[in-house]
Amino acid sequence: MTFDFELIYSLLGRLIILIIILIIILFIILLVFRRIFIKMGIVIFPKFFLFLIDTLYSPFKSIARLIKLDDHLIDDLSIQIRNDINKKKFENIPAEETLIFLPHCLRHRDCPATLQKEGVNCTCCGLCSIGAIKKKAEPMGYKLYIVPGSSFVKKIVMENKFKAVIGVACHEDLNQMMMLLSDFCPEGVLLKKTGCYETKVDISEVLKLINSKNHHNTS
Repeated sequence: MTFDFELIYSLLGRLIILIIILIIILFIILLVFRRIFIKMGIVIFPKFFLFLIDTLYSPFKSIARLIKLDDHLIDDLSIQIRNDINKKKFENIPAEETLIFLPHCLRHRDCPATLQKEGVNCTCCGLCSIGAIKKKAEPMGYKLYIVPGSSFVKKIVMENKFKAVIGVACHEDLNQMMMLLSDFCPEGVLLKKTGCYETKVDISEVLKLINSKNHHNTS
């Protein structure tokens, strides 16, 4: 039995081209969906599009860069869809069963806090926004962690029993964290200013999420 390698290579080439065309078409559909979502606030087939982004995350990011689009739009859309899908369930999970992850880059460059096994130990010195969030969250029952990286997040996740998560981070880090913790009803808030130190977050957005569970503490 002989193989026609030329035919096999030809078929493989056509298959690869078809896959590339399909991915491009799906990317265009995703952009249309994003425009509808932004303009009208309507989420159409959210789980399908979330599956699409999770599955084709790297190709979509590559296409965005190739056509000179901000590849963060893929992360942004994924975060927004997850926030929308999880909103009601998140609000019904008590604060005591919710973890908060803040990035250590929110710290002031003169931060006196030290790094310990569960992350940065905030002293609420007032130099950055972390203290204000901590003072609000912890009395309500939240467990708050200031983490320098994903390895800390994984360790904390393994050592705690919880059902929901609030995460604050830059585009890619937040999206990947929400993907990693998708079984734990994550809600995310993007940083308004990124960097290594003295990054910024809209505290009102974080407090809004924290207060969305307030009825569990007053009932």
